[in-house]
Amino acid sequence: MSIPSTGAAQKPAALLTATLALLSFVLPLATDMYLPAFPAMADDLGTDASGVQLTLTAFLFGTALGQLVLGPLSDRYGRRLPILTGAAVCTLSTALCAVAPDLGVLILLRFVTGFSGAAGLVVGRAVISDVATGAIAARLFGVLMALGGIAPIVAPLAGGAVVSNAGGWRGVFWVLSGASLLMFLAALFFIPESLPKERRRPGGAGSTLRAARSVLTDRAYAGYTLAFSFACGALFCYIAGSAFLLQNVLGFTVGQASVAFSLGALTATLSSVANTKLVGRYHPRLLLRIGLATMLVATTAALLVTLAGQLNRVLALGLIGIAFLGIGQVFGTATALAIERVPHAAGTGSAVLGTLQSILGGAAAPLVGLGGEDTAVPLFAGMAGCSLIAVLALVLTRGGAHPPQLPGSPCDDRDTPASAAI
Repeated sequence: MSIPSTGAAQKPAALLTATLALLSFVLPLATDMYLPAFPAMADDLGTDASGVQLTLTAFLFGTALGQLVLGPLSDRYGRRLPILTGAAVCTLSTALCAVAPDLGVLILLRFVTGFSGAAGLVVGRAVISDVATGAIAARLFGVLMALGGIAPIVAPLAGGAVVSNAGGWRGVFWVLSGASLLMFLAALFFIPESLPKERRRPGGAGSTLRAARSVLTDRAYAGYTLAFSFACGALFCYIAGSAFLLQNVLGFTVGQASVAFSLGALTATLSSVANTKLVGRYHPRLLLRIGLATMLVATTAALLVTLAGQLNRVLALGLIGIAFLGIGQVFGTATALAIERVPHAAGTGSAVLGTLQSILGGAAAPLVGLGGEDTAVPLFAGMAGCSLIAVLALVLTRGGAHPPQLPGSPCDDRDTPASAAI
């Protein structure tokens, strides 16, 4: 893997990978770290489960819109400016969350945090597409997923510790603002400009819309993106409802619930690590199918057990763990397969993928709380439904033609795409 020369000193691949991993680490940290505080936040802010979950919805919708805006901008202006600006705004808005006076202000600030923090995700994926493709890109996406997966493991444990030791939910946001500042400094010093001026997409809104249309009309890209996004929807159903499932339904304490959530995230991370080893031996499409099938079987079984009134700690944690095994197989492969379809507009392709992911996650967050705080039926119904749609989306990927090129778009001078390299 090499970094195109753009006048800046080239950074070692390992250092760039570590920095991109940090960018993919902070936003999941901001998603998961305050989950153990949901019940306490509901009491402190005078609201219910769905009210608190709206802060997560606002964050995810902000992430969706941020990716949709910042991804195409990075195709036009380069990668560094959106990353640095987004990280700076994310740091400030997160600090303001710690002093938010009421639920309404907190919801607004979480939206701003999601919008600005999206730069690290969407532009980070585009950086990968700038410097690698084929099996190397799939493996690199898997590495980032695995390293980024540390966030859901560490976040609830750290959040539970902060909440339980007099820091409260506001202390969680002070910690998150420090993590965002670290993200800004790492991007400032260790991410070079990876998109040369000759490969940037000139023009204004019209050019952006043409790029978006070329991305959206690629059927295989749409299939992989929908599969990825609905798999994420299943994950966010669990993220949004996990605190109430683990504490109210299964009877865990805050600390025990944090450990249980972290074990699920650890399972997904280990699965992602295994996937980076398998991707060189098996076609990514095969690994994607296996991962989605695993998710569907596990979540459907969890729903049926819950409807039968037989849900207990062992069954719940076991079936969730199996679902997370599938999730670890899905994310890296689906991302690589989708973005390799649109090398002429990688930032836009990354933006569309991330936007749909965040919209589905944001919609799922309040819905899983509609049944109340003492039932797991909406949570598992949402996970099973999203898993089923993700499986069905693979129909669109059959017989996909060669990725389209826009008239006048720069030639893709990188390696052959993954579908040909593996």
